[in-house]
This record gives sequence, structure tokens and C-alpha cells, in this order.
Amino acid sequence: MSGNKISAGLAALKVMSGWGVHTMYGIPSGTLSGLMNAMGHPDNDIKFLQVKHEEVGAMAAVMQWKFGGKLGVTVGSGGPGATHLINGLYDAAMDNIPVLAILGSKPVRELNMDSFQELNQNPMYESIAVYNRRVATAEQLPHLVDDAIRTAIAKRSVAVLEVPADFGFTEIDADALYSSPLYSSGLTYKEYRSAPVDEADIDAAVELLNQAKRPIIYAGIGTMGHGPAVQELSRKLKAPIITTGKNFETFEWDFEGFTGSTFRVGWKPANEAVLEADTVLFAGTNFPFSEVEGTFRNVKKFIQIDSNPAMLGKRHRNDVAILGDAGEAITAILDKVTAVSDSPWWQANVKNVQNWRQYLNRLEQKTEGDLQAYQVYQAINKYADEDAIFSTDVGNVTQMSVRHLHMTPKNMWRTSPLFATMGIGLPGGIGAKNTYPDRQVWNLMGDGAFSMTYPDVVTNVRYNLPVINVVFTNTEYGFIKNKYEDTNTYNFGVDFTDVDYAKIAEAQGAVGLTVRRIEDVDRVVKEAVDYYNQGRVVVIDAKITKDRPIPVETLKLDPKLYSEDVITAYKERYEAQDLVPFREFLEAEGLTSQVVAAATGNKYSF
Repeated sequence: MSGNKISAGLAALKVMSGWGVHTMYGIPSGTLSGLMNAMGHPDNDIKFLQVKHEEVGAMAAVMQWKFGGKLGVTVGSGGPGATHLINGLYDAAMDNIPVLAILGSKPVRELNMDSFQELNQNPMYESIAVYNRRVATAEQLPHLVDDAIRTAIAKRSVAVLEVPADFGFTEIDADALYSSPLYSSGLTYKEYRSAPVDEADIDAAVELLNQAKRPIIYAGIGTMGHGPAVQELSRKLKAPIITTGKNFETFEWDFEGFTGSTFRVGWKPANEAVLEADTVLFAGTNFPFSEVEGTFRNVKKFIQIDSNPAMLGKRHRNDVAILGDAGEAITAILDKVTAVSDSPWWQANVKNVQNWRQYLNRLEQKTEGDLQAYQVYQAINKYADEDAIFSTDVGNVTQMSVRHLHMTPKNMWRTSPLFATMGIGLPGGIGAKNTYPDRQVWNLMGDGAFSMTYPDVVTNVRYNLPVINVVFTNTEYGFIKNKYEDTNTYNFGVDFTDVDYAKIAEAQGAVGLTVRRIEDVDRVVKEAVDYYNQGRVVVIDAKITKDRPIPVETLKLDPKLYSEDVITAYKERYEAQDLVPFREFLEAEGLTSQVVAAATGNKYSF
């Protein structure tokens, strides 16, 4: 500061601080020189976390919010840095995550001169950004930063601001600074609360639920933080819970009515229950697969709860639509619904869940042989802290995590659920550890995903952000390869060369450990946790088999749907000799299955 003046760059940073921003992720550049100069000023409170690729910075900023942290800010240089941010920002847009991206730009005198690294950047983000502008004058910079942040939060999406390099140096009137955060009457930002639910809609939902013979609760991320109420309603109605993949931590792992998630990244009981249900309470979720795959094709009554009116009736025709907070609506329904004392439907589902868990346990509890992914999860469950955080990449590791990570509401786990961008696991761990320095953080990744981002292991080392990276190494893009098996004549382009990831970790100052046998996995994971407790960053290179996880979206267990030869081959391949089709549990309770033919859906869908 000089007298009554302040640099526009420092003014912008102070506005960010007013919104609770504490970290900026990125790589410095000439086009960001004014902003970087302000970052070094003694009066700046925001720290800069230098990454090795802008994509990692964008993903870390987005995952920081997903893990419940403050708004993340990511920066990219003019030209290539701005293009590198795209993946992380598109993930944010798909998941309705607010984030601010600042793009460097040429100084004003060089704009529109076809200059070095000059690019018309803003149009790249037109399809996803709810705020997308170039700052016209230095005096505008703090105001537009404020405007960008409030728009990103209000509309829960991406804000992009292009800033000419020279603006950050320009001195402006310090007294012009302001920041009154959204939904606030003072200087403290507070979360927006949904309007109260309509009691008439609650009563209509209760009437349908009281009449239901085979109800299910389909609980999305809108129920997060309300797991006990949902579980209580589940027991009261005798309605099994199906969750979306990203919402596993909401419920107790051992809850008897928890059937997991549907479709490919899911559980057997959920995929079976949803086709047999007559009534669905669809709470706080946008599940696009339901519309594409006809998930609710056998359902008779459909009740939806959502805080966004645009989502009501979007995926399925509603019999009752409830606008408002899912937790509030669930509590209101719970107070009014009639308790069900006896339910063959509930008993059949509980037994089906027990059978599925026994299957998972047998896989996890093998004691010798070539290492499979299942036994790695067994060791993680044993040594992970009660409130451990899991940053999970996409592909087979997502599928395996929702089945074999024993999560509870004390945990947190996040991924890229809808955009499903590979490489998000490691930057997610950076964002998580930066937000929760005192909690144990695990990054779970396939070797394909880790290969995209492993240079940033050193970022964790440099900034003293210890995490445990678990790399499931099978030298293939397993999730893609498994799908090709169902669709392609030739399984082409999905295999790659093995790499010693432990050595790569060591070269970056981390601890590298390798495990190949079931007999060794417990010792290696314990060793990793011991190093972590000493403040070290750890990479476990788990050399696993190429076994395909059981495809629960195409179950081949029911003798009324498949031949004996098909069932035998299916069970042998997936070690599923003791898995029982849901039909048998239904019939044992005196119920009839309504699934009369094998599914003939779109095999090319992902």
C-alpha cells in the first residue's frame, strides 16, 4: 500500500479472503505476473499452492469444495495454462461445484495483436461457466472478483475471469474496496437455506408410502448429513435404501437395509431391488442413468424430493413432487408415516444384502496367492482411521471402493461421479489434506489414473501434506477393457507397460512401497500408515491381478432367465458360487418376482 492506494492485485486477494478463500492452486506465468506480485505482498493472507500441471490445480480446487472446504481458486497462464484448466472446471460444472478460475492474459497494449500465447480464451468456457468475463480496467478487478465468486456460489458452478497481466500492478483507491458476502447482512458468508417444504406435498407422499407394498428409498447426495433420519424411515416403512454412488458415506456400512447403489458402479442387491419395487422415494438426487437405462421401468408410484425445481420430474414422471431440503422432507415424512410391523419384502431384501456381504467378505479375506484388489481394501479398512478421508479416482477403483470400502458417516469420500475424469484422485487428496490437515487422507487410484498426475506427489512432499497413495496396478485401463469385452470384437488399445511407481515416489521425496502377494499386503499397508504417522507422503504400488469385478448390471444368476451353462460360467469367473438370485429370497417369503425376462438394454452405455 502507498497512502490511500492499493494494488488492484492485492485488492482482489483481499476480496477473496472476505469470501473465505484461503488457497490458490496453479502455476505462475508472465501473464499472471501482477497477481503473483500481489501474492508475495506481506498483507496477503491467501497461500499459493504450486502444482506441476494446471489440470491438477483445477481439480484440487474443485475437490476442496467437494470435501466440504472453502471455495477453491485456480489460475492458469494465458494460452496453454488456460486450456489445461478445462478438465477440472468441466468436472465442477457437471457436479454443480462453485469454483473461481483466473486466466492470465497479455497486457492491454498487446491484446488483440495475435501476440505470443494469445488466445481468445473465454469462449472455451461458454458452455459451462455461469460467469465468464475479461476485466476491462484495473479498477474493475476487485469488483469483478467479488461478482464472480457470488455468482459461482449462488448458481453453484464455474466462474471464469480473464485478467490482463498489467492490471495486478496498477494502484487503485483503497477505500473503494468492499465485500458483503452472499446471503449475509454483515461480513460473514452464510449458507443459503431452502424454503420450507409444503405440508400438503408431505401428506400426499405419506399417503402413497402407506399404501406401498414394496417401497424403496433412493437417497442421493441431498440426504448427506441426514443418514440417521433416512435409516429410521427405512426401518419404519420397511423400505430398503438404495444410494447413489457418491453418497455411500451417508449411511452406516452395516445397516441391514442398505442395498448399495445401482447400475455398473454398484451392488447386486440394489440392481435387483429397484426392478422389484412398486414405490420409490427419490430424494435429493439427479441420477441420469435412471432415464437412459429405464431403471424405474417397473415402478408404479414415484415420489421426488429436490431443492431445485428444475430437477422435479426430470428423470421420471412424479406422482408427488416435493420442493425443498431432502433432510427436512424426510423428517416430516418420518413423523407422519405409519410404521410397518411385518414385511416379507423387507425380509427378502435383508437376506439378499447378507448374501452379498458374505460374497464380498470371502473375496476380501483370502489369505494367500496373487494379490487381488479385494485384499488391498481389506487392509485399508483395517488400518484406516475411523474418520479417514478417501479421494477416489474413476474406473474400476470407484466400482471397487463402493463395494469394499467400509464407509460410515464419520468418513468422507469424493470422486468425479458424473464427468468421471481420470486423474482426479491425487489432486483430490491435495485439496482434502489442505482442508483437513489433522485427518488421515487416502488417495485410491488405478495405475492409468496415477500415470496422469503422479508428478504432483512432490506437491504433497513440498507443502508437508502427507497422504497415503494406493495405486492399483494391473497394467490396463481396466474399466474400459471390461466394457470392451461386452461390446468389441477386439480388445484394442487398453493395455500398457508396468512401471515401478514406488521408485517414482522415492525420486520425489516420498516413501515408495510395493506389494504383489496377499500374504504381504497387511504388513505393507501397516508400514505405510506408520510412515504416514511420521509425516511422510507414501505411495503403495499394489501389483494386482487383472480380475474383472463382478458386473452387477448384467447379473447372470437366475435359472429362470439364463441357462445352467451360462450361470455356471458366470459364477466360476467371478468366484460367485454362493451368490443367490433375488428371486429365490422373494419366493421364500411368499412373493413373486416381476422380472420376467433378461434385460436387453443398451450394451454400449457406460
